[in-house]
Amino acid sequence: MYMSIGFVVWLGAAVAVGSTWVFRWLLVSAALRSRQALGPTTYDGPPKQPPMVSILVAAKDEQDHIETCVNSLLAQDYPNFEVIVINDRSSDDTASILNRLASRHKDRLTVIHIATLRDGWFGKNNAMREGITASRGPWLLLTDADCRFTATSTLSMATREVLAHNVSLLSITPQLDTPTVWERAIQPVCGLVLISWFLPTRVNDPNTRTAYANGAFMLIKRSAYDAIGGHERVKTEVNEDVCMAGFAKSQGLGLRVVESAGLYRTRMHPSLAAAWNGWSRIYFGCLRNMRRLTISASLLVALSIVPWLSLLIALSGWAMAPTETAEVWGWSAFAWSLAVLCQQTVATRIYAMLGQRRFWSLGYVVGAVVALGMLLSAMLKVLGATSTTWRGTTYRGQSLETGIGETPVTRRPADAVEESARHA
Repeated sequence: MYMSIGFVVWLGAAVAVGSTWVFRWLLVSAALRSRQALGPTTYDGPPKQPPMVSILVAAKDEQDHIETCVNSLLAQDYPNFEVIVINDRSSDDTASILNRLASRHKDRLTVIHIATLRDGWFGKNNAMREGITASRGPWLLLTDADCRFTATSTLSMATREVLAHNVSLLSITPQLDTPTVWERAIQPVCGLVLISWFLPTRVNDPNTRTAYANGAFMLIKRSAYDAIGGHERVKTEVNEDVCMAGFAKSQGLGLRVVESAGLYRTRMHPSLAAAWNGWSRIYFGCLRNMRRLTISASLLVALSIVPWLSLLIALSGWAMAPTETAEVWGWSAFAWSLAVLCQQTVATRIYAMLGQRRFWSLGYVVGAVVALGMLLSAMLKVLGATSTTWRGTTYRGQSLETGIGETPVTRRPADAVEESARHA
């Protein structure tokens, strides 16, 4: 059997790809062994001396989620907390829903209305700044309006975690609601691209520079928040959560990331278009430069897309090859079949680890193609060639294109105490 140099290289590539997936299987196994998750099954009550926690939620056009979110926060069994919701220029019924909730929960809920965006600030960062200025707690919990706490013990468990591990910033990654087929197939791949850069074991190791936090749940000590410069320092960052985590870790303030195991859930993106826009923004904000984006895109092509393309080519060649080359094509099809099998074996474990049924890993290659497109979109953003519209505001690079203006602010309830007293 004669085999050309091209076939030899092609078969070698199949072996290399398959071996890489075997190595990834070992990495996933190690990650599962060291996995750190927080859930209500181990709950034994709030801290004995609970510090006050100010829960802050920025909401822009969240009429479909905000009431569920706020009610889940108000239902927490933690004995010492306040909830501050910042209505950030919403054009739907978010404001009226929040006003109604505030009138019912005057003792614990404060609503701040922002009419226009402060000059030089991105929307969520400006909203959080306004909320934190009005807050009283020595601990701040930053969460999102599309999150819902699924246990009444969520805040208590998070507070116990920061006190037990003596850290200044705790981030809990969410469990995802994925009601549609495309979400179940694509979201795990998108998340995997990010996890590859921010492995939890490295994030939680104080001796590494790797830092990550998920803005859906960030519990941070006020003194640490002030030490890193607060939202003023990240006012033009689209992924301020990761930036703040990096500042906290670089200053030795203590950073910890764990998974939610029944504490809270969210649905990231309700449509494929929203997912494309959202993940492109996330990759742009978290990976931040062309080098990281190029590495991620190259690995996605080489390890996730090429194996399937090569298998299809090999099977087609085998079916159509004349007798004298059929054996070569057959060996190629066999090699790439093994590479794809190794890939899918790892994919099933990753999907299960990220809360999806193993069945949906069959859509892994489709997710890889979509994620590749999102990475390419993020590259264009890094170059300033395209803009990002998020929550009604348009950004290009680290600058605003729309939404600039002074920031009139009103608060409910109207008898909110003076800012200085709030910090006492």
